Amino acid sequence: MSSVKQADRIASLQLVSGADVATNLATTAKLLEQAAAEGARLAVLPENFAFMGRSERDVLAIRELEGSGPIQDFLAEQAQRHSLWIVAGTIPLLCDEEDKHRAACLLYDDSGLPVARYDKIHLFDVTVQSGKEEQYRESHTIDGGNEVVVVDTPVGRLGLAVCYDLRFPELFRALARRGADIIALPAAFTAVTGAAHWHTLIRARAIENLCYLVSSAQGGRHPSGRETYGHSMIVDPWGVILEELQAGEGLISTELDREQQAATRRAFPVLDHIRLEIP
Repeated sequence: MSSVKQADRIASLQLVSGADVATNLATTAKLLEQAAAEGARLAVLPENFAFMGRSERDVLAIRELEGSGPIQDFLAEQAQRHSLWIVAGTIPLLCDEEDKHRAACLLYDDSGLPVARYDKIHLFDVTVQSGKEEQYRESHTIDGGNEVVVVDTPVGRLGLAVCYDLRFPELFRALARRGADIIALPAAFTAVTGAAHWHTLIRARAIENLCYLVSSAQGGRHPSGRETYGHSMIVDPWGVILEELQAGEGLISTELDREQQAATRRAFPVLDHIRLEIP
């Protein structure tokens, strides 16, 4: 047996997805192959990586039953082909409500098996002022989740969150309290809210919890006319931006220094100093 330690390299993919699933999956496959070639052991896909339609209701047409469907088959095949753990952004899964879906973030292991599922908890029901009024009402088509998910992976204990979750620090503290070393955040931030808050929030969540924060974003102008912010980032537990991709399709990757993370947590034991618990 080899005594050489395998590097804890992770990758974040950035897309500009549209309404054609096959095209989106082909782009994703190309970037996953690149991530594996760079030595990544885990790759994070953006929110809505397989489909971004012209309206929020368009996604209902491609809902899948958990464990079955072309998007899930694609993810399993890619994970197995590249011996790569994949945080599968979000895909629309059927739920009990006929006219809604679950925005599910699935985690696949390097043999192609789904090993965890996180359903987006916080739903983006807001009005964004950007010279024109942009309205988003995710709760009209998404049935929100309610479970915090942390799972062991070869690169560390991984917590899962999605996009608008970023504005709720109590979720990230709950992930850290459950032992998360790394938090993956698939996202599709708007250009306006991203420019205002993205960097600040990403770095804050990493610093507060002394975690690596791996954000994978949509980054560009979509066929629907919507513009997403991009700026996929990998941020270390001290809030340092290790890698960033501003706009367009592509990927970033870096090796995690888990020994340095452990040393930081020993020297600066924020998580041991918590005195208030949120009910």
